[in-house]
This record gives sequence, structure tokens and C-alpha cells, in this order.
Amino acid sequence: MTAPMVHSFTHEAMKTVFQLRLSAQNARLARCASLDCFQRLDSIEESLSRHFPGSDVWQINHMESGESLFVGEDCYQCLRLAMLAGQATGGLFDVTLGRLIEHQKSSTKGGPPELEGQFIIDETHPKVHCTESGRQIDLGGIGKGYALDVLAEICREWGIRAGILSAGASTHLAFGREPWEVLLRGDRHRHTLPVQGSALSASGTGIQCNHIVNPSSRKDPCPPKRAWVRTRSAAIADAFSTAALLATDPAALKQTDLQIEIFSESDEGIHPI
Repeated sequence: MTAPMVHSFTHEAMKTVFQLRLSAQNARLARCASLDCFQRLDSIEESLSRHFPGSDVWQINHMESGESLFVGEDCYQCLRLAMLAGQATGGLFDVTLGRLIEHQKSSTKGGPPELEGQFIIDETHPKVHCTESGRQIDLGGIGKGYALDVLAEICREWGIRAGILSAGASTHLAFGREPWEVLLRGDRHRHTLPVQGSALSASGTGIQCNHIVNPSSRKDPCPPKRAWVRTRSAAIADAFSTAALLATDPAALKQTDLQIEIFSESDEGIHPI
């Protein structure tokens, strides 16, 4: 039996380029799987984007105090993962900072807006409750990873046994038994890291500083630095890489139950912490 070939497909979504590299002997099968993935990817973006009028997140951000809203399954599951990540990181990862992020990205003069309002994610139904208006959801720090987790499952359903899925250069998810090499680009060093049956996500203030806000200080992290997180889920890797930039002691974020590995750059190179 001949060795499977790697088939590559790309698609623009969520303000980046997604790439699927699928290991399969049947090129037509890989193509069909990619088309299914990209159709689902567009659907996920339509649900999670706060910029699409009428999307689930857009509707959440326009809720009034006391209102409740049923949302789609993708939005519901992504919000639940975000809440889990928020608890696991001691609040360093917070998807309800949309107003602060928008203020920082737009370079608006004056101090940051006050943090007001509260959302509650229903534990038994795909429903969001707005107990007090004022907060805004921004899933930019976890949405791409969530999408990769979903796409990997679609690929497996199509019979694709191995591949690596990427959302731009920041988040990667490898499935199957084959190891895939991912290049970590630091400010001064380069390091190749094998990814096998796991996800790898990078966050850095040099590239994403206006997307990352510290919930306690409400400012972007300083000085600029980068962090990489490897774990099973791309969504969790996304969230924890953001938290690793904000943590006073990033090593404290490592959790055995989530299999979190954190990498950072020092004068000697890029290494685990």
C-alpha cells in the first residue's frame, strides 16, 4: 500500500486564513472533507462574530438587563469552554471584555470604560441570561481554536486519519498518529516543536497587543512577550496562551487534568516552563 499524500486546502474566515493539511490516499475524499469543513467554518463564524449583525454574539451584546436569549449550539459550547477557561485561569482569560478591547483597538482618548454588567450561561439549556447590561462578549481569544476542534472531528467523520489544521500562524491542531512539526517564532529565537494528537497556540503582544487586556489592570501586558501553550484542545490552548501572557507566574497555570504545557522565550532560547 502506498503512503498517504498530504493534501492542502485554504479558506479565509475569522480575519485569518485557515489551512487544512490532510493525510489521505484518496484526494477526492480529502477534498470533500475540506469543503464540509469550510462550510461549517463559515457557519461558526456567522454565530461567533460580534461584528455580524444578527449573529448569536451580536444579539447577546445587545441584550438588556433581565433578558434571556436562546443561542445556537456552536455559540453555547464555545461560551461554556470560555467560562471553563476563565475559571481555570483564575479570571485571566475573560471573554466579557469586549468594550475594553474595542476601546484599546480604536485608540480612543480617555480612560477605559468601567466594567459593568453580567451574563450567566445556562447550565442545562443553550441559553444566555443578561442579569445586568453593560458587558460585551468577544470570542476572538478562543473562537478560532474552537473552530479547529470542530473541524478535526469533521475530518475524522470523513475517514481522514491524520492531519494538521491551522488558523493563521497562531493556532494549530494535529490529529492522528503522525507527528507534525510547527515552528515557534520568538523575538530572538526559533524552535521547532512536534505536535501529535494535540493543539498548539501562540499569543504575543508584539502582534496582538490590542487584542489582549488584563482583566485586573485593564491594560495591555507590558513588556511585549510571547507565550505558547500545547494541550489537547485548540480552544483551551487559545485561552491559556492569552492567560500565560498576563500571569505573574505562568507556571502556575499548568494543570495536569488539562495537560497544559507552556513555553516561553528567554535569552537562552524557547523552552518549557
